[in-house]
Amino acid sequence: MSMTDRHAVVTGGGSGVGAATALALANAGAAVTIVGRRQEALEHVASQHDAITGHAADVTDRSSLESALTTARRGAGPIDIMVASAGISTSKPFHRLATNDLEDLMSVNLMGVFHAFQIAYDDVRKRDFGRLIAVASTAGLTGYSYVSHYCASKHAVVGLVRSLAQEAGSTATTVNAVCPSYVDTPMTARTVDNIVAQTGMSQADALAALTESNPQRRLISPEEVAGTIVWLCSDAAASVNGQAISIDGGEL
Repeated sequence: MSMTDRHAVVTGGGSGVGAATALALANAGAAVTIVGRRQEALEHVASQHDAITGHAADVTDRSSLESALTTARRGAGPIDIMVASAGISTSKPFHRLATNDLEDLMSVNLMGVFHAFQIAYDDVRKRDFGRLIAVASTAGLTGYSYVSHYCASKHAVVGLVRSLAQEAGSTATTVNAVCPSYVDTPMTARTVDNIVAQTGMSQADALAALTESNPQRRLISPEEVAGTIVWLCSDAAASVNGQAISIDGGEL
């Protein structure tokens, strides 16, 4: 599968799923722009493939993201593929949540996707190929204790994807979400540390608690998520639109 002459943008591309996706798309032949807040992390990922270029921007800041992508277009052309991978997570019992806990997650997890998709949509809907892909979560398809605000943000992303897919259906653009369960990333490591700190569990027991609902009893690898995204960008997935694809070992 070749993506030669495709320009792919990956937000949250400095680590985790975003970094793995950037490398997978670059290996498939795309010119890849990665966006994130930490320039050092972007440079580290970009150093692993000549086709990857990093631009620092905050997805919660529309003007910052627009500026970075305007610069990226000058070097790689209009955007063909947008992967909105930037995301954050915290955990807290519902009765202890403050308004800003929800607002913080919504600003990144929902508004970050909205900004990225809307900027890229101006490019892809005018062309003969387009892919808008959000990295959501199984938390966008079901509920989990102590992360009601996170689930709310990811459910909103899935709703956005399904609705935009209806509008984009008359163009050559597809809109989908990938919904992994816990992925082996720094964000999940922080979740494990938080469980240990709040419950006194060992690291091993905390990890077992996270993976208990996965029949395979393991974390998902970033490369597995990236592989699904690359497939969604292929011609074989041209009719896959408005889907929220679970990557969870059979959990849902």
